[in-house]
Amino acid sequence: MQFALLIYESPEAFASRKNDDNDSYLGAWRAYHKALTDAGIFVGGDPLQLPETGTTVRLKEGKRSVQDGPYADTKEQLGGFTIVELPSLDAALDWAARCPAASYGAVEVRPLTPELRRRITG
Repeated sequence: MQFALLIYESPEAFASRKNDDNDSYLGAWRAYHKALTDAGIFVGGDPLQLPETGTTVRLKEGKRSVQDGPYADTKEQLGGFTIVELPSLDAALDWAARCPAASYGAVEVRPLTPELRRRITG
C-alpha cells in the first residue's frame, strides 16, 4: 500500500533551506531520507519551492480565477511530499513521526488510490 506523507513546514523551516549544508534541520532530512531508502520503502517525493511561488486556480461559473501565492493563509505551508510503500497505516504513521518536519510543523499521512488513477486514465 502506498502513502503520501505531506510535509507541512513553518516559515523558519523554509528559511533553513537557504542555510549551508551543515544546518541541523537539513542534516536531519538527509538522515531521514537515507533511512527511508535503506528500508526500501521510498517510492518518490520532492521538496516544493517556497509557498509564495505557488499559484491557486479556481473555476467559478465557467470563469478561471488565479490567485498568486498559496491558497491557505496559515503559519505552516505544504513544503513537500514523500511517497512510501508500507504494509499498513500504522507503519506509515511510525515513519511520519520520524520525519524531521513532525517536530517543526506537521506531517499528514494519506493513502494513495491507484485504483482511481486506473479508472481516470483508462
